[in-house]
Amino acid sequence: MSARPDLESTDRSELGLLEAEVVDHVFHLSPGYAVFLGLHRYDGRVPDLSASATAEWVAHSLRLLERLRAVPEDRLSEPRRLDRMLLELLLESSLFDLTESFDLERNPMSFVGAVSLTSYMVREYAPLADRVEAMVRALEAVPRLMAQGRARLRPELPKPFVQLAISMGGGLPSHFAEAEEAARRGGAELGGRVAAARAPAEVADLDFLHRLREEWLPRAVDEFALGAERYQRLLWVREGIRTPTAEVLASGRADLARNQARLKEIARGSVPPVTVEALLEGMYRRHTTAANLVPQAQAFVNETREFVEAQKLVTIPTPSSCRVEETPSYGRALSTASMNPPGPFDVAGDEGIYFVTPVDPTWSPERQEQWLRSMNDPMLRNITVHEVYPGHYLQFLHFRRGAASLTRKVYLSASFTEGWAHYAEQLAVEAGLGAGSPEAEVAQLHDALLRDCRLIASIGLHTGGMSLPEATQLFQREAYFEALPAEREAVRGTFNPEYFCYTLGKLAILDARTKFLAGAFGGSLRAFHDRLLSFGCPPVGLLETLLSGA
Repeated sequence: MSARPDLESTDRSELGLLEAEVVDHVFHLSPGYAVFLGLHRYDGRVPDLSASATAEWVAHSLRLLERLRAVPEDRLSEPRRLDRMLLELLLESSLFDLTESFDLERNPMSFVGAVSLTSYMVREYAPLADRVEAMVRALEAVPRLMAQGRARLRPELPKPFVQLAISMGGGLPSHFAEAEEAARRGGAELGGRVAAARAPAEVADLDFLHRLREEWLPRAVDEFALGAERYQRLLWVREGIRTPTAEVLASGRADLARNQARLKEIARGSVPPVTVEALLEGMYRRHTTAANLVPQAQAFVNETREFVEAQKLVTIPTPSSCRVEETPSYGRALSTASMNPPGPFDVAGDEGIYFVTPVDPTWSPERQEQWLRSMNDPMLRNITVHEVYPGHYLQFLHFRRGAASLTRKVYLSASFTEGWAHYAEQLAVEAGLGAGSPEAEVAQLHDALLRDCRLIASIGLHTGGMSLPEATQLFQREAYFEALPAEREAVRGTFNPEYFCYTLGKLAILDARTKFLAGAFGGSLRAFHDRLLSFGCPPVGLLETLLSGA
């Protein structure tokens, strides 16, 4: 299997040649990931998820691992030794999904979630006709993909997986409709091409959903847990962490206790003193109007950028520009806000797109008010810190410029990316964001409690026998969530145990700051953060090694 031309590097060593082959091999299984990174040679591809194709992929992965491990260590510099380890983890991570957690046999979301046309709509990296061609190729692959799902899935599936796949798949027709609408901006012919490919794709999707409802849902089971051994393995293949799960859990519980204590301290210090619930209620009431939600988010983008520069927290690479848009309709059911950053290979510029989910005018007045309460001003500012400055958008600007090798341009640790953005929330409050108003810290602590409970629920659900009702109660009791959002958070933990990444990554960065800030960086936060972001997005288990220069 030869490497793609845009994956060639100047390193013609044994590892350099193998590096390009490994990366291309990974992208054959995950072409959408390559497109997200800006590698548009993979546009329009949908993976072949048949049993025979993935068996061949697994076999070749094992051969590549043997070849990687056979490269003599004394021929590699320290940075290239790290790259070899990251390449191994790239392969091991996908092998885990295929051969240890058996995602393609257990989780129908693997199939309905394998098609995304978002990148072709939101970024003008190529003429519209070229992007429409990619949409058409992807849509034409949907019937095959759904047939592979029907053939591979076991008779009995975890009930939450089936229910969520039905929900996700139900959003695909509107996603396809958005693609057709985008294509029609280039004329009737382009729109017609998408429409022709869209029709059989929707039929295949709806048939798959019908079968999930009628065949799989009635016999679905409650079993979903990875188990202790596979969970420990997950920590390694995703984050290079050997720390026992029990210690990870203890660190999460300790962070939860710290954040709860601080929130109670703020409530007691109010004039007059109030309960935590009353403190949060006051925050919820401070919201803008439905019409002003996106402009308010844009104002917070400008404010947080100026704040980061004034406080010299981290370098903001230039050029940089981030615009706020409403979340596309197909993504609104699962997203409050999100960042679409420029990838490290993207040639369309450095602009970020910050999506904020608006109020739906068809909602009842009561539901509209609930949404605005959840997007209150302190929370929206905190979300903006997470998504834009100094969170994800700033991080990806560094990622575009700093990744020193092909491997580091394609390796994305969830705990580093989400951990940095979550750490950024605490960093901003520490530096005085919100002009000393306690509400800025209350919003930050509110989100920190949620992320702490995610880590605790993940480990409990998958290794400790925690039930869904118990996980729901955890979010209600410890993070002050109401029943419905608490239940949704608990259900998410069944299929996404890696939502531990926010707290896990934040704690790793805080630990590294404690150990290295004073000695190695003379107390300069900007120097520490710039160095941290220069590594790309490595596994958090390697942060101390990288910062020590070992």
